[in-house]
Amino acid sequence: MTSRAPDRPGEAPPGDAAPDGARATQEADGAAAAEAAGPADRIAALEAENAALKDRWLRAEAELQNLRARMRREIEDARNYAIQKFARDVVEAVENLRRGLEALPPPAEGEPELLTKMRGGFEGVERAFLSVLERNGVVRVEAEGKPFDPELHQAMAEEPAPPGVAPGTVLRAWTPAWMLNGRLLKPAMVVVAGGGERAAETR
Repeated sequence: MTSRAPDRPGEAPPGDAAPDGARATQEADGAAAAEAAGPADRIAALEAENAALKDRWLRAEAELQNLRARMRREIEDARNYAIQKFARDVVEAVENLRRGLEALPPPAEGEPELLTKMRGGFEGVERAFLSVLERNGVVRVEAEGKPFDPELHQAMAEEPAPPGVAPGTVLRAWTPAWMLNGRLLKPAMVVVAGGGERAAETR
């Protein structure tokens, strides 16, 4: 029988060499994998951060654009409708002037010269008022003979529809409608032909 020589001090047993080598290989492979995954992770993190920053920038830009658009609308509205109350007062004066003209006798041959001059003077004043209003975006919209429009007309009375007149037609307009830069300033006061579905809408 051959006796095994005793191990030298500090020398590992032959049976332990293979496990130590395997562990070293695994550690080296893990270090290499970590080094390989590190840049990829950093790139992914940077891309995510960039996407988040881009999203915040786009949201901020959209909010800024909305704010600019809202400010433009408010400035435009202030410019277009700042005279609204004054325009309504002028419109009232024009309507009163028209009532005065309609109260005069109709033109007739041989009428007093004073009456002719008075009518001509009132009509000239009315034209001047209308011209001033139009220059400031105020326009008159006649209603008589047109279908009733709740956006423009206010029904003050209803009468039976005459023959040949469709129900819901404006028979008479006590006052016209007035618009200020495309927006209703004052509705027309109208009398509507009764009967039918269209008249029912005016009630």
